[in-house]
Amino acid sequence: MTAVAATLVTAVPAQAQTGVRITMPALTGPYPVGATELHLVDPARADPWKPDRRREVMVSVSYPTERPGGRRAPWMTPGIAGVVDMIAASPDFLGVAPGSVDWKATRRQAREGVETRPGRWPMVLFSHGFGSLREMHAGLADDLASRGYVVVSMSHTYESAAVEFPGGRIEFAVADQGDLADKKTAIDARVADTRFVLTELGERGVDLSRVGMVGHSYGGYTAGETMVHDSRIDAGVNLDGTMGYGPGLPGKVVQGLDRPFLLVGADFVGDREHSHVDPTDPTWVDFWPSQRGWKRDLHLDDSTHYSFTDLQFAVPQLDDLIEQARRDLLVGTINPAASLAVQHDYLAAYFDLHLKGRDRGLFDGDSPCHPQARFIE
Repeated sequence: MTAVAATLVTAVPAQAQTGVRITMPALTGPYPVGATELHLVDPARADPWKPDRRREVMVSVSYPTERPGGRRAPWMTPGIAGVVDMIAASPDFLGVAPGSVDWKATRRQAREGVETRPGRWPMVLFSHGFGSLREMHAGLADDLASRGYVVVSMSHTYESAAVEFPGGRIEFAVADQGDLADKKTAIDARVADTRFVLTELGERGVDLSRVGMVGHSYGGYTAGETMVHDSRIDAGVNLDGTMGYGPGLPGKVVQGLDRPFLLVGADFVGDREHSHVDPTDPTWVDFWPSQRGWKRDLHLDDSTHYSFTDLQFAVPQLDDLIEQARRDLLVGTINPAASLAVQHDYLAAYFDLHLKGRDRGLFDGDSPCHPQARFIE
């Protein structure tokens, strides 16, 4: 995969100019959003995948701002867009011809070069899935920032499909998702990445008095596992991620936490659902009775694992390129706008409750305004 990706990074841009352009959804919060990127280097840690190097982490920061001025931030750099174009062409994924989607043309709602709005904003960390990209969660990050949060999205280098560093250097994945040793190395590296980012931001003057974390897939496992090791994280969310690195190899988070933790599950293929009452994922089953802090298990009906990524809004915009059956398999049959509304409202309400002390009432019972969502008791 690395060699193919490296080839397409240079081969795709000339074709991509005429491809379909994706439109980012509008922000739903009261604040305009700014965006910046940071290149962080941990001088005290060798990279677990390339021990001759110091560990590097790229992060995207979304934050509330006062005015919507400035240039809209790109969804993807040209290099990452080339990698995504290669991945999207796979018959096991979108199956669209290279260059048929202009990934790099899409602009986020967040603006570059704008000041942070005055105020004390809680921080929320974000961790992507195994082999995924932080860029594929920009919509969620920007929307949460519009509701009054500083959102810090991390790339886990050499496990993410690709990470682009300043100057255009791209580092591709070397981790093998099918190798249990690599998966154990990955979760340990992710926890260390998160703790390093927290410390680094704190040393730069960022307020760490109220910190949350959310992750998708292996990132959801990362959120819980980091909370086991770091009490600075006050509340966590797992978006559809099993909490272990292999069959019969659960993480320590499965033993429970003394702080709030929210499980958010999608439908499995067939009639099964990802929840703590379905034995398909024993880590959720075991976590539930062990959790000592606040807990809820929220289910999003008719969704899939990728509904919690930017594919939820991107795939429906590719109607002429992807057949209906493939679209349903990727992002479910849930109405895309409804899916995003559930995710944005519940994530904001969760962190409002546990980081701001504001109860929006969404966790008190059923949510009639969001019939696609329900709690698993």
